[in-house]
Amino acid sequence: MTKSIAVLGLGKYGCSLAQSMYEMGADVLIVDCDEEKVKDASEYSTSAIIADLSNEDEVAKLGLKNMDIVAVAMSGNLSASIMSVAVAKEQGVPLVVAKSSSDRMTAILKKIGANKVIIPEEYGGQQSARILASNTFLDYFQVDQTLSLVEMNPLPKWIGKDLRELNIRKNYGVNVIAIKDEEHWKIIEPDRVMKEDDELLIVAEKVDLHKINK
Repeated sequence: MTKSIAVLGLGKYGCSLAQSMYEMGADVLIVDCDEEKVKDASEYSTSAIIADLSNEDEVAKLGLKNMDIVAVAMSGNLSASIMSVAVAKEQGVPLVVAKSSSDRMTAILKKIGANKVIIPEEYGGQQSARILASNTFLDYFQVDQTLSLVEMNPLPKWIGKDLRELNIRKNYGVNVIAIKDEEHWKIIEPDRVMKEDDELLIVAEKVDLHKINK
């Protein structure tokens, strides 16, 4: 099923996220108060709107309730970020992600309901898109140009089976290197049966991630 995302704010991070999500096949709504920014980024969007994101009425009219994800990408404008997160949560958006520029801003955004807060120095737009476009990936780290380290839940068809039965390395081209046991990571035993709430740490070539995330 195609995911839908609204990217509010078209700075460097917002543009990168919108482009990456669009190239992954998502329906992308982009919004900014700057007409030129909206025009420049429109080729990587399904819909493009010019709006003042610090204005409650204008944010409310965006139709965010129809989105799977809302990404609030204005870390330089706290009032617009707060307004956008608050309206998205009020309209029942399942996943609201917000960009932050400070610990104080992070605390505020979490307090008003942001499900995930992004620090640009830690997450680029492309990296965020990898996580947001997936129903499986919990976190994603690019080791180099080809290799990725991914935290994920087991696929539904993996539940109740162990590594020997699944032969994940052969079938998916990835290596499961650890499993989280309560708060700690540990090497996974070949006969450990997968459970729904497990968290796995895998290493994979980027070209092989689509075998899991499809």
